Amino acid sequence: MLAALPEPSQRSPRQRDTAQRQRTATRILRTAFLDVHAEAVHDELTERRTRHLRVAELAASAATVFPGLVPTADRLATERARPQAEKEGDEIDQGVFFRALLRAPGAGPHVLDAMLRPTPRALSLLPEYTRTGKADLGSVRLERTGGAAHLTMCRVDCLNAEDDRQIDDMETAVDLALLDPGVEVCVLRGGQMTHPRYRGRRVFSAGINLKALHGGGISLVDFLLRRELGYIHKIFRGVLVEDPANPWSRTVDKPWIAAVDTFAIGGGAQILLMFDHVLAAADAYFSLPAAEEGIVPGAANFRLTRAVGPRLARQVILEGRRIRAATPEGRLVFDEVHETEDLDAAVERSAERLRGPAVTANRRMLNLAEESPDAFRGYMAEFALHQALRLYSPDVIAKAGRFTTRKKAFN
Repeated sequence: MLAALPEPSQRSPRQRDTAQRQRTATRILRTAFLDVHAEAVHDELTERRTRHLRVAELAASAATVFPGLVPTADRLATERARPQAEKEGDEIDQGVFFRALLRAPGAGPHVLDAMLRPTPRALSLLPEYTRTGKADLGSVRLERTGGAAHLTMCRVDCLNAEDDRQIDDMETAVDLALLDPGVEVCVLRGGQMTHPRYRGRRVFSAGINLKALHGGGISLVDFLLRRELGYIHKIFRGVLVEDPANPWSRTVDKPWIAAVDTFAIGGGAQILLMFDHVLAAADAYFSLPAAEEGIVPGAANFRLTRAVGPRLARQVILEGRRIRAATPEGRLVFDEVHETEDLDAAVERSAERLRGPAVTANRRMLNLAEESPDAFRGYMAEFALHQALRLYSPDVIAKAGRFTTRKKAFN
């Protein structure tokens, strides 16, 4: 039916309504099928959980093994070439699929485990990085100094706003830092920018790349799910390894420190909730403009309340309130606040304090007490669907378009 219609941007209001009704009807059928058969589908795709497929691999395999359940590679390629406002919304079917798999008591934990394993890219780079202590991944630089791995986000073209490229580089860097036997503690910080307003200053992150979102370059699976289930979850839980010599711990995890110069917006703010110690410059701030952007701010809705309390969390997420570092509320997010010129030394002192096996063991127990894997899995199941729905909501598309128009006027 859709193939018989004009391109989405050329459809009449009546044709758009017809297409939407038909898409909704088929999604109801897919949901009903997966409510019953999610475990069997996952077993078929993973050969009864003997293969650890990442989310992109699961989606690609499902499109072949179960035709019609999720969009094919060809359909996704066609969608990817369109601006967000002109897409069919096929990724919503992927949201239905991953909601069902993550909710399933057998399949869900297996999906999480697959995403905690080191990436092939990281494993290929590990010998050289271990030897030299340095890796330039493009948008992230990694350097071992003493027993600390320093990860520096260096996307000067977009103030470290996240897109597919940065997600891939971040996960690779996190894997390398965790797998490096010479590293005891990890530090994440933004690099120096060339933007006229912030020239020479470090910036932590401007959040999601809205220009890429408007252009259709932010995907549910390769960006949003990979980000939450990949490098962010690895910072919290560690990287999953198979080590017969250490059967008591399935993951290699280490303490993490973040240092925020200037600001941590959106996705940058979400990352901070995973760290063991967070430092900030005195003029820095933290914000989650979810209502302004129109999307769900990752797992921040799941984690922010335990950091700042329910009332302040609602003010930040629903009303866009900024939390400035040098305020009482800022102390709920930032452990230390320093003048910019003193931040380097403060980071080094923090790294020295957090070294040691006892710190790692205790952070693991704290993390387990604060956030059980099952609770996280349940949240991510609903996130997969509702974030997909938000990506194709008219208000999100309109806001992303206005952002791009402002950027062109500014340039």
